[in-house]
Amino acid sequence: MKFKSIFLMVGCSLFMAISSSQELNALAAEFLNTLDPDLKSITIFDLDDKERLNLHFVPIKRKGPTFHDFNDEQKEAAMALLRESLSSEGFRKTKEIMALEDVLLEIEGGKFKMPDGSPGRDALNYHFCVFNDPATQQFWGWRFEGHHISFNFVASSGKIVASTPSFLGSNPAIVREGAQKGKEVLKMETQLGFAMVNSLSKDQLDKALFSEKAPREIFTTNKQVVTNLDPPGISYAELDKNQKEALEKLLMVYLDNYESGFSQSLMDKINTAGMNELSFAWAGSLVPGKGHYYRIQNPVILIEYDNTQNNANHVHTAVRDLTNDFGRDLLKEHYKESHKH
Repeated sequence: MKFKSIFLMVGCSLFMAISSSQELNALAAEFLNTLDPDLKSITIFDLDDKERLNLHFVPIKRKGPTFHDFNDEQKEAAMALLRESLSSEGFRKTKEIMALEDVLLEIEGGKFKMPDGSPGRDALNYHFCVFNDPATQQFWGWRFEGHHISFNFVASSGKIVASTPSFLGSNPAIVREGAQKGKEVLKMETQLGFAMVNSLSKDQLDKALFSEKAPREIFTTNKQVVTNLDPPGISYAELDKNQKEALEKLLMVYLDNYESGFSQSLMDKINTAGMNELSFAWAGSLVPGKGHYYRIQNPVILIEYDNTQNNANHVHTAVRDLTNDFGRDLLKEHYKESHKH
């Protein structure tokens, strides 16, 4: 089955039927209730299981069922949960990144294989894991992950309280041939990054540019714990009005992937930490076609973008909440309060 058939099956009518006020818990419970005991046994983990921190964005063997394991009803329920956990823009990017697996399959002629001999490019090979039972536990989480996608959610009282670490990648960054020719899934991340760096004066660029060569990969990779990176680059306070607006616009491209409530809460944290604490750093080429990298950070957030592989036509992006990745801080406070009682 080709990738696009999943989304024909879970089309507009399904999502229009889902009330925007419906709790996430209900959608998660509906998904789990579609699973038979065998599938459920490989889907549900404890919230404190080490698997929850097992972050990856490359084609590897993962735990949790995939679309290959689901019937039509299960696919619909799984995608409904994903759709409700993201913004419409985040969901669009996710669908289109999955569809790029078919592009890679065609480009490479199916030569890339997993260690077990299965296809290395597979638009159905995306895994669902649920951590704790949302019907009985105050805090629960879930993960959607596969090649170039990793979303890690924690929820409480039917609302998402953590959505990071998150990773979105695109290979090809721009599809050069075939049925999807011209497709550029992470277009705004690229275009607004170049607009930002090329708006800088020479003196400003001296502060922002930390290397003439872009790194081959984002620095945070799949680390479970990350911190701010050095050098920080040029600060928001050192930008003029138009440049500040440009940086804010670039920042929102990443935050707008999330469900609106979480996106707003993350923006509130960034504002509380202070916009003047925000910084922008660049490495590599100032024009498309050659390796380039940038990051945006302040004490609470770190965003990375890298495009160096495959002749600078292969994008990796990541967002890390430095105060609450994997919901760590919220869960720490929850357990602390529980022990008091």
